[in-house]
Amino acid sequence: MFSAGAESLLHQAREIQDEELQRFCSRVSKLLQEDLGPATVDALQRLFLIVSATKYARRLEKTCVDLLQATLSLSTCSEQVQVLCAAILREMSPFSALTLSCDHMQNPHQLSLVASVLLAQGDRREEVRSVNQRIFAILESRQPEGPSLRPLLPVLSRVVGLAPGTLQEDQASLLSKRLVDWLRYARVQQGTSHSGGFFSTPRARQSGPITELDGAVASDFFTVLSMGQHFTEDQWLNVQAFSMLQTWLLLSSPEGPGTADAEDRSELEGSTLSVLSAASAGRQLLPQERLRKVAFEYCQRLIEQSNRRALRKGDSDLQKACLVEAVRVLDTVCRQDPSFLYRSLSCLKALYGQLGTDAGSERALLPLAQFFLNHGAAAAVDSDAIYQHLFTRLPSERFYSTTLAFEVTRFCRDNLPLFDPHLLGLLKLSFPNLFKFLAWNSPPLTAELVALLPALVDAGTAVEMLHSLLDLPCLTAALDLQLRSSQMPSERPLWDTSLKIPGCLEAFRDLQFQPLFQHLLRTKASGSTERLVPLYQLLQPMASCARVVQCAQAVPTLLEAFFSAATQHQVADKALTNQLALLVLERSDVLYQVPQYKARVLRVLSSWFLALCKQKPSLVLELARELLELVGSMSNIQSRAEMFTCVVWAIGEYLSVTCDRRCTVELINNFFEALEALLFEVTQSRPSANLPRCPPQVVTVLMTTLTKLASRSQDLIPRVSLFLSKMRTLGQSPATSSVYSEEDVEAIRTRATELRNLLRMPSVAQFVLSPSAEVCQPRYHRDTNTALPLALRTVTRLVEREAGLLPG
Repeated sequence: MFSAGAESLLHQAREIQDEELQRFCSRVSKLLQEDLGPATVDALQRLFLIVSATKYARRLEKTCVDLLQATLSLSTCSEQVQVLCAAILREMSPFSALTLSCDHMQNPHQLSLVASVLLAQGDRREEVRSVNQRIFAILESRQPEGPSLRPLLPVLSRVVGLAPGTLQEDQASLLSKRLVDWLRYARVQQGTSHSGGFFSTPRARQSGPITELDGAVASDFFTVLSMGQHFTEDQWLNVQAFSMLQTWLLLSSPEGPGTADAEDRSELEGSTLSVLSAASAGRQLLPQERLRKVAFEYCQRLIEQSNRRALRKGDSDLQKACLVEAVRVLDTVCRQDPSFLYRSLSCLKALYGQLGTDAGSERALLPLAQFFLNHGAAAAVDSDAIYQHLFTRLPSERFYSTTLAFEVTRFCRDNLPLFDPHLLGLLKLSFPNLFKFLAWNSPPLTAELVALLPALVDAGTAVEMLHSLLDLPCLTAALDLQLRSSQMPSERPLWDTSLKIPGCLEAFRDLQFQPLFQHLLRTKASGSTERLVPLYQLLQPMASCARVVQCAQAVPTLLEAFFSAATQHQVADKALTNQLALLVLERSDVLYQVPQYKARVLRVLSSWFLALCKQKPSLVLELARELLELVGSMSNIQSRAEMFTCVVWAIGEYLSVTCDRRCTVELINNFFEALEALLFEVTQSRPSANLPRCPPQVVTVLMTTLTKLASRSQDLIPRVSLFLSKMRTLGQSPATSSVYSEEDVEAIRTRATELRNLLRMPSVAQFVLSPSAEVCQPRYHRDTNTALPLALRTVTRLVEREAGLLPG
């Protein structure tokens, strides 16, 4: 990040101890008292590096701090020294030894530096109010030939943002008047060059007219998009005024941008009476109303200037940025005064037709969509084409733009309450496109998509969305290939150039795999799913790509958010719950092989499979065939042990008449035989390449589930008891002695003994292993006199007495 020299300087600054720092402060104090020359500047630069290089605040001598404040307050001090003093004091803020005051300062530049220190104190002594009073005193008394106000506007903007309530009515009116003057009445002649020379002539220093972006002479008032070699003071103020215009309009409006009064007034937007503004009624406009009128004219002029072709790339970028801000300001003006709405519609409709003709102009689509979202219904404008463009074309063509991806996602998240059913339906159908943003820009977008997912999930899209989430890393790889095969190299972003994947590129262009890639890169929900296993194999060389791995790390978090939304009562129905549970079982072994991806995803899928079973206990019965297939294969233990363990536990927990009256003894026996054969195979056979080691957790869960099933079909109790008694010799078996550690063997033996003891009393075993809903309440585990603890104590004493451990 830094060069070696910069890293060395930072390291030295962080290593300076307090003793050495105090000696250096004494030297700085002497320099501030004696001379303010180059040596002082050098010492202040070193002191600033020391106090800013660490996260914790450095303590300086009080004498040094006082001298820094005194030097900053000197009107005769050089600008460089003042800037350094202010920077050091800001780094130390807040501090108690503050003596700075801006009450009598006249120099705007010095006031801006002092104000930056005062505002960094946190308004403990009403510093914001004092800065505000001083700035407005200068604004009110300033003469045209006075010092420049440019340094004050950024400070004023911050004061307004920090504490808008500190402004009095006359101050708000004054600022509105000043903004009107700066925005509308800046001169249209260029400034004169201050650099002269022996051969310079008065004619050479004469100012020329301001020009447009395309080089034509400006025919209207000055704006931020006006071009020139040199600018005058009022032209610079024009630029700064536009930069704070949106903030000031929002803060100074009596109603505010989203209040009920403003919403009530918006109902008049469809009336012809709203076209009549206050100006047409003949009365004098208030300062705030006058500012809205000037802001409207200024933004219209910017939109007109945006039609001109800029001669330089930098001017073209500025043009696009100003266009975005102009549409936002128009939106604010129309919300505060609906009389401007119909005059705005014509130019904004024309603006939409021009978007997309130049790379980068798409960013203006977002504020344009926001404008029509706020005003489209009242103005009876069909803005469906704008939203189609926003949700379909834009993500497909510009998914690699991180800024655009964040802005589109935030637009959807923030405006969900304003979306009508039609627009919300369009957003839900466009989730594959939104996932392209996420696949390419997963770290900054994960939190935004987690917040947006609940609005996207419904019964119609949930199954397809779960497939898409599980295939998200594969989508990242496909998007990478799409960019690599693009015919516009200047538009392509950087990727991992060390990754050589000619085979993947050939497969991407191969007609045989085009249907699969088209499904993966679709722009809207198709209502169908495709098995992408062939793509997993083709794209395996890209599984280690940094962007793919990064995307894979975000999927577990997104899955948690998805299942939380999909299992809500208003979304989930019985059919959807069955589909999701079946999909979890199927996809738990069909995933793109990214490092550590499968283990993380299985952890989430396993926990949510149990949650689905708890929400609908009859799932085990309804998916009996699929569950029998899963537990009947030894290979599933190795490939998805965590999912296998949860499935076996769910069988023991929910396969009972209590959970579903359709449960039969025959079905219990079928599951019992499958699990019994599996447990015998994993405990009595020596591990090999075809029969890998079974985790001890799986063994204990299998034993527990078999015991639960036997307690519900008592004909099975002798078989389970016999098998559990054999488990006591687990460590003596040559097939397992070299596989399990002593701790694992002891845990398995202990569980087998506990379960065997329970089965000696079948009625108590059923009571303990298959408790009713009432017994599951917490009081049965807290109160020692209730049924469950009493039953466990009784069984323990009887079994121990039978074994001869207690006299009886």
